[in-house]
Amino acid sequence: MAFLIDSSVIIRHERQGTSSEALLERLSDAPTALAAITASELLHGIYRAEDGHRRARREKFIETILTEVPVLPFTLEIARVHSRLWADLLARGATIGLHDLMIAATALAQSHTVITHNLREFRRVEGLKVEQW
Repeated sequence: MAFLIDSSVIIRHERQGTSSEALLERLSDAPTALAAITASELLHGIYRAEDGHRRARREKFIETILTEVPVLPFTLEIARVHSRLWADLLARGATIGLHDLMIAATALAQSHTVITHNLREFRRVEGLKVEQW
């Protein structure tokens, strides 16, 4: 089984003071990747840090993760899955956040299970395998 890690998992570990190495060790049990939009969300968090010390600590943590975990690009294949999911969700009146929709499309296109702390949103996507850590 391959995993696509949502930013909520990485953010929680960083805020709890888990080392990036400890997180990477936990992720090493199966093939693991990040969606490109997840990388953007994580990098955005660096710029939102309240002070220089926290920003430097967060940047080190995130950059270590981004160096070690592959980032999957948003390809045409994923865009096709994304557009279908988007239309299906709208037809059911069950929308989710745009970034989460991109993550779900990436996971489905690549046959990955999404690892998240945001089960409420991701469980709305039919056929998506989701786990909470």
